[in-house]
Amino acid sequence: MPQELRIVLRNVDKIDALKIDDYIDANGYKPLEKARSMPQADLIQEIRQSGLRGRGGAGFNTGQKLAFTYSAAGDQKYIVCNADEGEPGTYKDRVIMQSDPHAVIEGMAICGYAVGATKGYIYCRGEYPYVAEILNAAIAQAKEKDVLGEFDVEVCLGAGAFVCGEETALIESIEGKRGEPRCKPPYPPVSGLWGKPTVVANVETLANLPQIVDRGSGWFAAIGAAGYPGTKVLTLTGDVVNRKYIEVPTNTTIKEVIYEFGGGIAGGRKFQAVQIGGNSGGIIPESLLGTQIAFDAMAAVGATLGSGAVFVMDETRDLRDVVCRMAKFFEHESCGKCIPCREGTMRMFDLCEKVGQGKGTAADLALLQEIGETMAVACFCGLGQAAPTPVLTAIKHFDLLAGKGCA
Repeated sequence: MPQELRIVLRNVDKIDALKIDDYIDANGYKPLEKARSMPQADLIQEIRQSGLRGRGGAGFNTGQKLAFTYSAAGDQKYIVCNADEGEPGTYKDRVIMQSDPHAVIEGMAICGYAVGATKGYIYCRGEYPYVAEILNAAIAQAKEKDVLGEFDVEVCLGAGAFVCGEETALIESIEGKRGEPRCKPPYPPVSGLWGKPTVVANVETLANLPQIVDRGSGWFAAIGAAGYPGTKVLTLTGDVVNRKYIEVPTNTTIKEVIYEFGGGIAGGRKFQAVQIGGNSGGIIPESLLGTQIAFDAMAAVGATLGSGAVFVMDETRDLRDVVCRMAKFFEHESCGKCIPCREGTMRMFDLCEKVGQGKGTAADLALLQEIGETMAVACFCGLGQAAPTPVLTAIKHFDLLAGKGCA
């Protein structure tokens, strides 16, 4: 039976999150000291060689992102932790921050040293006020212990906009503006917060860095799938026996996640589908359960890993209703900046609602597919580009006109 491998969650339920001495006794802030003893270029290369890629959904190489920011000219640079965890069914970042906040702060400080940044911001989801309190308490303790040196961290609370999970919309929000995505290029590593070079990284990504620095890039690169090494924190929800969070190597299969860690389908019912990555993720049929949870393996079957939410649906669920609710979510959360997303999400919801009421036709499904494929390439940011994913994958693998699976 496959086992969990806890790297990011190594201290969960083992230390008191509000006691920095517990974290220090668990080897905390020693990796930061080690990082500061290394030349910046060597540290960045170590992180790059580990193969660590973003754990927030984009999957970009973290070391490469640091290299871009290190090379960018600027009298001030910033580190931004993206803790705007808005994907339905996802709570991995909350678990990390409320259980081991210093791991995130230390990861930010390591990034800060690597690129020459002295200021960091944690952009925390507005619905997590108690998590912000924990983070602020941890920052105060770190300052009192003087473990951060010149690096300063501040917590910013969002206002509940899903689009602020997109890095440039998040930056706009920190600056006090309406949360809407920016034109790219330039990208944040060159021109981010207040026009300065900025590293934007997910909570889980940052929490990996202390262990990579401490144990070496070779150790991390040898774990899981070669192209997306390390572990992934997943949150299991829906019609599964064990609704829980786990951390497993990235070569673990979807079937193992559901049946070994999740205990299978609740109530002895049959499996119908699983959606991975939150509302932005693809709806996966039983025939693809042998797929590894690695970023590239998921992409190869037209699905996404995203934030790591695993939403399991049994045979009693009407996928027409599921897809309709997801389309409604994106219609509500679209910022409206670009026409393909503003109009596309509305039209997709209208059609999904028609299908959900049992009034849909083959022509409606064809139009849904056409709209979705257009949005995937024409929308301004990742929200609009990913919004059609659950609809397109449901059309591909299931008979939505009948309201039941056919894969």
